[in-house]
Amino acid sequence: MSERPDTRLCEGKLPYPAGTLVMDRISERTGRLTYVLEERTKEKNRLVSRQAFMRPEGGGIEWDVPLERITPVEG
Repeated sequence: MSERPDTRLCEGKLPYPAGTLVMDRISERTGRLTYVLEERTKEKNRLVSRQAFMRPEGGGIEWDVPLERITPVEG
C-alpha cells in the first residue's frame, strides 16, 4: 500500500468573482462563492484537491463542495 504524501492547505484562485451565485451540479444547491481551498503536496507542490466554499443567499452556514462540481447560475 502506498503512503499518502505530506500535504498543505492554501488559498486557491477563484474561478469566478467572489460573491458569484453558483450551483453544485450534483445536489443542485445554490450559494455565493466565497473561497477556494487547495490541498497540495509539500514536496513538489502538486495539486491534490480543490474545494469551493459557498454561502447561502441571505446568509447562513457556509459549506464546501469539490470545485469541479460548481457552475455559475445564469440569471
